[in-house]
Amino acid sequence: MSTARILVVDDDPQARDLLQRLLGVLGTVTQAPDPKRAAERLAEGSFDLVMTDMAMPEPGDGLKVLQAVKTHLPDTPVIVVTAFGNIEGALDSIQQGAFDYLAKPFDVDAILRVAKRALEQKRLVEENRSLRQQVERTSLVLVGRSPALLEVYKQVARAAASNVPVLITGETGTGKEMVARALHKRSPRAAGPFIPVDCGAITESLMESELFGHAKGSFTGASGARRGVFEEASGGTLFLDEIGDVGMKVQSQLLRVLQEGEIRRVGESVPVKVDVRVVAATNKDLKERVEEGLFREDLLYRLDVVHLHLPPLRERREDVPALVEHFAARHARGGARPVVTPEAMARLTGYDWPGNVRQLENVVARALALNVTGVLGPQDFPEPIGEATPKLSGLAGDMPSLAELSRRYAAHVLQHVGGNKSEAARLLDVDRKTLYKLLEAHGTEAES
Repeated sequence: MSTARILVVDDDPQARDLLQRLLGVLGTVTQAPDPKRAAERLAEGSFDLVMTDMAMPEPGDGLKVLQAVKTHLPDTPVIVVTAFGNIEGALDSIQQGAFDYLAKPFDVDAILRVAKRALEQKRLVEENRSLRQQVERTSLVLVGRSPALLEVYKQVARAAASNVPVLITGETGTGKEMVARALHKRSPRAAGPFIPVDCGAITESLMESELFGHAKGSFTGASGARRGVFEEASGGTLFLDEIGDVGMKVQSQLLRVLQEGEIRRVGESVPVKVDVRVVAATNKDLKERVEEGLFREDLLYRLDVVHLHLPPLRERREDVPALVEHFAARHARGGARPVVTPEAMARLTGYDWPGNVRQLENVVARALALNVTGVLGPQDFPEPIGEATPKLSGLAGDMPSLAELSRRYAAHVLQHVGGNKSEAARLLDVDRKTLYKLLEAHGTEAES
C-alpha cells in the first residue's frame, strides 16, 4: 500500500528513525516522541497504521496511545512494540484491541510482515463498510443476493399483501422464521402481533390448549380460563413452525379454523371467531407424510396456498460472504468492526453447512468470542470448516473481495432484467446513483 500513512511512537529517537526507514517502503511515516504528541497527531489527521512502543516515560505508555487511536481512529490497527519477555504488557495490549505485538530487538522481516497484515486489515474494513451498512438495512429479512434468494424476496413481496396461508419449506436453519417475519412486516397486518409457535417442542396433550385455549376446569391443572395463540394473534400473523410434527387430532382442528375462521377452546362448545393469517413451516416432505398417513391431505391443500422454498446454504454459496459480515457485525465486541481475511472467507464459502444459516451464525459468534484481534483467519474456525476446499458457485473459481462480488452481482442482476436499471436497483435495494457507481467500478457501460 504505497499511499499508507503510518504513525510511529517511541521515546527513543534512534528506534523511531529505524522504524521510519523500515516502514517507509509501505508509505509515509510520521514520528511522535510520546503519547501526548501522538494524540495530537491522531487528532490532526488520519492514519492507516500506528506502531507504538509499550514502555515510555510519563506522561503515559503504549496503552495510552492505543486508547487515543480507538478514540480518534477506531478502524486503524495498532501494533505494540514491547521489551523482550514483557508478555504481561503484550497481553494487556491485545485485550484492549491491539492488532499485534512485536518484541525488541527488532526483527526486520517480522515488522514488515505484521505491518502488511495490519494494512490489509484496514483496507478490508474500508472496503466492506458499505456492504455491511447494506446488510444492516436488510436485517429484518434474509441476508443475501443470490438468484435463488432474490426469487424468495419477490415471492414475499407478492404474497405479503394478501391474507392467504403460506407454507415455507426448507432444511433446518435456513431462516424460515425470518421469512415469516418479513411476510408479516410487509403485510397490512404489520401493526398486529406476530406470534411464533414451535409445534415440534409442544407435546400432543398440550397442543390443543396452546393453540385454542381452554376453559377453567377443562382438565387437571386448568385452574383458570386461558386464551390460545389463535386469539392472541388476532389481527396479526400466527407462525406455526414444524407443522409436520402436529398430530392428526390437532390437524383436524386446524383444518376447521382455516375453513371457518373460528376456534373452540378446550372444554367449551361455543365457537370464537378469529382473524389470523397462518404461516406454517416445515423441514419435512409433507406429501410423503400424506402418503404415509401421517398428515391430512386436505390440510396440506389449505396451508399450501402460497409455497415458499428456502434453498440450503450450500446451494447459494455466493450469499455466505454477506452473511458472515452480517453476523460478524451482530456479534462484534463493544462496537468493534471485525474483519474476515480472504483466505478464511474462501474456506467458509467452500464448506457445505449442514446446519445452514443458523450453524454459520454460531460458528462466527464462537470465533469472535475467542478472537481478541478482530481479524478472523482460517485458524479461528474449527475443522472441517477451517480446512474446507475454497469454492464459490456462480463465479469463475476465484476468490473476489466483497466489493468485487457486489460489483459482479450488480452487473448480473442488470443483465437478468434486460438492462432495466430501475428494476435492477429495486432488486438490489439501492438507488440508481449507487447502481451507476457499482456498474462504473465494474466496467459495465450503463444505458439510460
